[in-house]
Amino acid sequence: MRNQLLDLKIFSTLFRSSESKILFLFVLLFLILVVPQVAYANVYVPLHEYLGYFDSTGIYTVVGNVKNENHFAIIPTITVSVIDDYKTMSKTIKHVPLGAGKEIPFKIKFPELISNTPILMNPEIIFDKTIKNEIPIQVLYDKTLIKHSDGHISGRIQNTGEKTIYYPKIYAVVHGYELVLDITQNIEFIEKIEPEEIVEFSMYPDPSITADVFYYSCFAPVDTTVIPVTAKKNGGEFDFRYDSGAWYSAAEFSNDGTTLTMRGYNSYPLQTYANFEFPPITGKEKFDVTINDKPIEFIQSVDEMDQWHVAFIVEPHSQGILKITGFEKGLPPEIPQWIKINAKWWISDQISDSEFMKGIDFLFKKGTIFVADKQFIVESDWYIPSWFKTTALWWSEEKISDDDLLNAIENLVKQKIIVI
Repeated sequence: MRNQLLDLKIFSTLFRSSESKILFLFVLLFLILVVPQVAYANVYVPLHEYLGYFDSTGIYTVVGNVKNENHFAIIPTITVSVIDDYKTMSKTIKHVPLGAGKEIPFKIKFPELISNTPILMNPEIIFDKTIKNEIPIQVLYDKTLIKHSDGHISGRIQNTGEKTIYYPKIYAVVHGYELVLDITQNIEFIEKIEPEEIVEFSMYPDPSITADVFYYSCFAPVDTTVIPVTAKKNGGEFDFRYDSGAWYSAAEFSNDGTTLTMRGYNSYPLQTYANFEFPPITGKEKFDVTINDKPIEFIQSVDEMDQWHVAFIVEPHSQGILKITGFEKGLPPEIPQWIKINAKWWISDQISDSEFMKGIDFLFKKGTIFVADKQFIVESDWYIPSWFKTTALWWSEEKISDDDLLNAIENLVKQKIIVI
């Protein structure tokens, strides 16, 4: 764990006696030498950082920590399986991009589990190569980073980069005296953090294990919502994501596709937040939010990728039925509107080839375009011929369809006329 030495330095007051030091070092050495790791190439989940437990509401929860020891960034996909009453139950989460030499925790819940003695299987990991810039967010390891008597931690983060970062959050691994106990994240909603700005954060472990918390480590900043959800909508599938200190399940759209219903709960003893990210259908959506059919205050915004965000405060120790209304009927277009905007800017030389290529690369990452033998190319090697602007112009003027453009890109990548 990259930050473990710093974390231990912060909490050095916990190791005042020589006996405690010897015992801790013995346990740490045992885990490193004896406990095996689940490895796939250079991406793996150490088994001593992978466990399942019943949370404070009785829901079986699996947590772990993905490590990427490759020299390139990846998008990891983790599949967790549990044997429950002789039946195998599996869930998969496609995580956020993970930089070279970095790590990222994950948490998956199994509300469907019915037995009290589930058997947790080793995780399975696959990954796609990607391009990931370093997130310039740092935890400030100073006297403001404090572990409190009730098990929670508070501290500060700083944007050390030159650009505003939207919707940042911090993950961490929660340790007991000998074992990992939980994965947690900041409970405050942070809409953005400006360059050099410092923002306070706090983290709470699940209430069921607060008395056993010893220290926190592996602080990992991310800049995108994490938990993917797919719900049936108007005869197809509607993919969206959310980020929250609360947890949501059973996503379902109304028959006309205009209302999304989910069940949510917050087990923490104080307010947290929820931030839902939805792809636009027409770009004219106007949402309303209710909890148990009572209207609540929320913020509707759009990010730089033209994705809708619906964010609101979640009250402590609360649960209920969330309804978000205002969705347009139908499904989002295969090619997001922001790529069409980028195409118009590229045609008029307002953005560079590289900036336009990021949109095409997004279509590959999303799976909208697929080329079997496509190779991983670093951004500096991206290439696109100038005559392709004519095709992009026809598409932006709706003289050719989305499918025509996608087929053209696939063919040009296969022939290595476009390199991406």
